[in-house]
Amino acid sequence: MTTPQTPAPIAVTTVNRGLPAGKMPELRMMPSPSDANVYGDVFGGWIMAQVDIAGSLPATRRANGRVATIAVNSFVFKNPVFVGDLLSFYADIVKVGNTSITVQVEVYAERNRLQADTVKVTEATLTYVATDSDRKPRKVPPIETLIQA
Repeated sequence: MTTPQTPAPIAVTTVNRGLPAGKMPELRMMPSPSDANVYGDVFGGWIMAQVDIAGSLPATRRANGRVATIAVNSFVFKNPVFVGDLLSFYADIVKVGNTSITVQVEVYAERNRLQADTVKVTEATLTYVATDSDRKPRKVPPIETLIQA
């Protein structure tokens, strides 16, 4: 009788071609059939909602609390999104005002779960306002305050 042989491990290389190098996504989502029209294209409104969530995450951290979306400054759909695409949402703060925080969001789709086929599908700029418990605008705390906390 022979002893079973353990198969040799398969080397898996993770290469994120087309995704921003050195950056972590704020959000990753895969749209489902309920997020698409009858042709399999994901509704733009669903994408917009996810972009708003992704943009609010760094804004909330920077504001050290609640924020509200006050403006969608720009929103461009560059390529269609399909059911089964793995979407990566990258968000960067581009401006901080007294009460407002502007965030740039870029969305990339990995088609058919293959990282080799990645396309930029959406880019947007949104502005959030820091709010207090009464949902009134409040000042964004200075960076030094956040570091000491």
